[in-house]
Amino acid sequence: MRSRAKIPILISSILFVFLQAPRAQTFPARASATKRVDDAALRNADANSRDWLSYGRDYSETRFSPLKEINANTVKNLRLAWSFDTDTTRGLEATPIVVDGVLYTTGSWSIVFAIDARSGKLLWKWDPQVPRTFGQKACCDVVNRGVAVYRGRVYVGTLDGRLCALDAESGKLLWQVVTVDQSQPYTITGAPRVVKGKIIIGNGGAEFGVRGYISAYDADSGKLAWRCFTVPGDPAKPFESPALERAAKTWAGEWWKIGGGGTAWDSMAYDPGLDLLYVGTGNGSPWNREIRSPGGGDNLYLSSILALRPDSGEIVWYYQTTPGDSWDFTATQHIVLADIEIAGAKRKVLMQAPKNGFFYVIDRKNGELISAEPYVPITWARGVDKKTGRPIEDPAARYQSSNTFMKPGPLGGHNWQPMSYNPRTGLVYIPAQEPFFIYAQDKQFQYRPGGWNTGVDFSLFKDPVPFVPIGHLLAWDPVRQKEAWRVQYKSIWNGGTLSTDGNLVFQGTADGRFVAYSADKGEKLWEIAVGTGVIAPAVTYEVDGTQYVSVMAGWGGAFALTGGNATGAAAAGRLLTFSLNGKGMIEETAIKSSIPSIIETSFAQDRAAAGSVEFARWCAVCHGIAAQGGGAIADLRYSAPGAFQKYEQIVLEGAYSSRGMPSFKQWLKADDVDKIRAYVLKRRAELISKK
Repeated sequence: MRSRAKIPILISSILFVFLQAPRAQTFPARASATKRVDDAALRNADANSRDWLSYGRDYSETRFSPLKEINANTVKNLRLAWSFDTDTTRGLEATPIVVDGVLYTTGSWSIVFAIDARSGKLLWKWDPQVPRTFGQKACCDVVNRGVAVYRGRVYVGTLDGRLCALDAESGKLLWQVVTVDQSQPYTITGAPRVVKGKIIIGNGGAEFGVRGYISAYDADSGKLAWRCFTVPGDPAKPFESPALERAAKTWAGEWWKIGGGGTAWDSMAYDPGLDLLYVGTGNGSPWNREIRSPGGGDNLYLSSILALRPDSGEIVWYYQTTPGDSWDFTATQHIVLADIEIAGAKRKVLMQAPKNGFFYVIDRKNGELISAEPYVPITWARGVDKKTGRPIEDPAARYQSSNTFMKPGPLGGHNWQPMSYNPRTGLVYIPAQEPFFIYAQDKQFQYRPGGWNTGVDFSLFKDPVPFVPIGHLLAWDPVRQKEAWRVQYKSIWNGGTLSTDGNLVFQGTADGRFVAYSADKGEKLWEIAVGTGVIAPAVTYEVDGTQYVSVMAGWGGAFALTGGNATGAAAAGRLLTFSLNGKGMIEETAIKSSIPSIIETSFAQDRAAAGSVEFARWCAVCHGIAAQGGGAIADLRYSAPGAFQKYEQIVLEGAYSSRGMPSFKQWLKADDVDKIRAYVLKRRAELISKK
């Protein structure tokens, strides 16, 4: 399961645009603090318990804080200290970065905020002005997971594929570079990482048809240092490295013409002692291997963990969690590094709970599998072979000849929401879930450049989902590979976790709560209603001797788009910050919809029946299964009557492109749009009849 290769540095043209963002408020004394966030500070993040310096707080991405003023005894006194309104109603997924009393975070559409961490006062705001047409290229909402701070600068990846460096004092844009071919359906939603003077960034887009890679840019100049592709390209052309040449032997057909996939859109971790950067890679493009690589093959390096040299991008070793992935079982989920005792010996391990449902403990020096066990119900495999490291697949899981009902589905047993590791308890706290899915091969598949290309027949999901899949907060023992405790929830898609030395675990929930549990036993110690589903992870920091806990509260993401009424309510997005001496109150901001009691526009039942299939294929991914919206995007059943008269202008001509609704003219015709319109009207009528 391992491979070594030398990846040469690629020469790439770099586009610099020097633009100045409006200045808001300066804070030169605090800016000097961000200049002290250098390589040494990042390596020794544990020595600075007051701040939250990087995405996972430390290079190991443990999301564990040594702070303990707020603890299992005092948390009952936690109150709102301040609230900051992001002026958005789309998903908020960012992990705030906190340096010496200044908090840096991002909202929807990659907007960056610098905020006084004591009071919530806005210091500056920078809007990258992402064209709203890029919303079509984002499979899972127009989200952003945060920034990196380094030597007086703030770095952010934007949805349209740029990497931008901002002055930490003023928010002024210092440089930006386009990291992707913007004519292709690439996006960036992940947070950058900083390693040895380089800014590391990946990308997304494998649902649409792209080839994945990770790039490193010089922090000072923005010059490309190296690029590591995650899947091989056209074998008629020279391979970028021997590793990709070997990987090409595990592919069949003409995969490079339809993307390949393997995008590295989220997880990274770094071990300074071993000088290894660990990156998780995603699903194939299309999902369905029968279409992507007819004839089979493992399709390296899809759904894998890659260990890279941060100086060159050289692949040192790899571990593939799902060989020949056909189910969107990405390995882009949170990676945590720890030194733990196993069988009487201290081991340097890497831990991951990827979508496929197995919890992996891997030797991070060489990629050797130590153990792998199911952490959620699994039907696609019977276990993992300890000798080969390969899952023992159920033959029925491949869906070429018949439909297959499976757990987990493409939302995974664990998705992007970060887990945390508490070295005091020895437990990992996972936002676990139990989604299901029916996989069926799309027998009418045709590759549509820039369109939704999975090779899976989504028309099966044209009817309302009869029940909501459940989720739970799972405390997992990585040594015993067993559950320690759990807290059951009514829905999936709950927030990331934070654990602290105060014997606490914090998590937001899909049903609009922010909760603290005891880390050792899972006892609920405190909760507050926040008015919207929470998917982001919390952070904690200390300023002037006071400990705070902050979380981005804003419902969104993949399940919020597709789940319809099964999801939490949409509301204005906010950053909520709590302390023991807080005196604030959370105000109600839920967005309420109303629907006229009369249908002004008629529809034909046969047209509506045909439209249900077209809606499932083209619209449900954003507007909800069976047109049951109400999550991150408005429910179409509640549209104003005049909107139904403008469906052609909206869907084909892009009348609402400035709002993020693109034109589908290259894929749909007027007759298709009319069928979709009839179907939405039918669902509207059914909604009214229930009132």
